[in-house]
Amino acid sequence: MDIGTIIGLVVAIGAIAAGIVIGGGNPAALIDPASILVVFGGATGATVLSFPLARVLKIHKVFLKAVFAKQIDAGEVITDLVKYAEIARREGILALENHVEDMKDPFIVRGVKMAVDGTDPEFIQQILDTELDALQDRHAQGKQVLDTIGKYAPAFGMIGTLLGLIFMLSNMDDPSKIGPGMAVALITTLYGAMISNMVTGPIADRLAARDGEEVLIKTIIAAGVMSIQSGDNPRVVESKLLTYLPPSQRAAFETKEAA
Repeated sequence: MDIGTIIGLVVAIGAIAAGIVIGGGNPAALIDPASILVVFGGATGATVLSFPLARVLKIHKVFLKAVFAKQIDAGEVITDLVKYAEIARREGILALENHVEDMKDPFIVRGVKMAVDGTDPEFIQQILDTELDALQDRHAQGKQVLDTIGKYAPAFGMIGTLLGLIFMLSNMDDPSKIGPGMAVALITTLYGAMISNMVTGPIADRLAARDGEEVLIKTIIAAGVMSIQSGDNPRVVESKLLTYLPPSQRAAFETKEAA
């Protein structure tokens, strides 16, 4: 589980709740069934209109990936690839077939199996690149659905506000009802803004960060497999892969290896 996502969501909700209490507001006054129906129902309907239903129904998986996806340490991946390079250098690349079950990432397994089978290097690179492109496309599709919900929720919040104002202005016989009517009209705008800025927007940004992390790991793996397949010295493999890390992580990796 990514504790940072949970902390961020709790802090955001807590800040709003604290603001309501400190401001002397009544939390119950912020609950309005009609506004909930307009914002949530309208945004859901617009999203279903925008995408195939099957993709929308998978949105819960997108949320789960953002919250529960395990972060992979690039340094550990490089260490594993260097170990496989040492085995290939010492015993021959065919010996890696005996270590496939120990490999943690299916992407490594796929690349190593093709290398062991003597597949043409260009073909291996092409397959790995194609799989990486497909991975990015899947991530982009999930993020697109969240971005769409975040776009339409505030719009339907404004629609709800306009409806509330219309109903209020059409019934101004009792001035005492203008204030409460205005408050209810503005609740839908609040709902839309909260959905966009507390849920869908941050989760979409988190997914974009996840995508960058995963693409980096897969790129390192692809480069490592190709280097092993070409018979590079393990130290050369390590040097090649460390170039993908920022200087701080590179220094930490070298310190850890030296220890």
